Amino acid sequence: MRIISGNSRGTKLYTLDGNDTRPTLDRVKEPLFSIIGDKVRDSIVLDLFSGSGALALESISRGAKSAIVCDNSINAINIIKKNINKTHCQDKIKIIHKDYKECLASINEKIDIVFIDPPYYLNIATQAVKIILNNQILAKDALIVIETDDEKRETEEINKLEKIKIIDLRKYGRVKLLFLSQEKRG
Repeated sequence: MRIISGNSRGTKLYTLDGNDTRPTLDRVKEPLFSIIGDKVRDSIVLDLFSGSGALALESISRGAKSAIVCDNSINAINIIKKNINKTHCQDKIKIIHKDYKECLASINEKIDIVFIDPPYYLNIATQAVKIILNNQILAKDALIVIETDDEKRETEEINKLEKIKIIDLRKYGRVKLLFLSQEKRG
């Protein structure tokens, strides 16, 4: 796993051993950031269930203003710290070693891009979206990206929520990316 583009392009990242995390593969990460495009520049990014921190670090490399990484695993936090040091972006990343609910409750700034990539078997991505909406932490034109292996379940659950809609869905083998946006009031 590596940084694909930007200031830290080509930097190989550390990953966790074992099956507890599932890093976003380069073949998924590359089109993900192509879809996001220039939205990442000068943005504030939240990488929930961060694992290695790869999505936040890719965002910083591509010009994000800052990033918050969250994981409740101390092993993941240690890997994230190593990757932050390797990419020399300590001044742009805040690490939160908490459960995602506690993390979301502690955020007191508006977020432009949220990456939600929990372990698939936990089925908590939509719960995270609900908390994000309730806590009103999204910036005006914020984007939420969910990585899942069960687009049908996620789509059905998200369609039940108010104030948010699915604006795009992409499939990369088993991995599906759902792009969400707040509904405009008018």
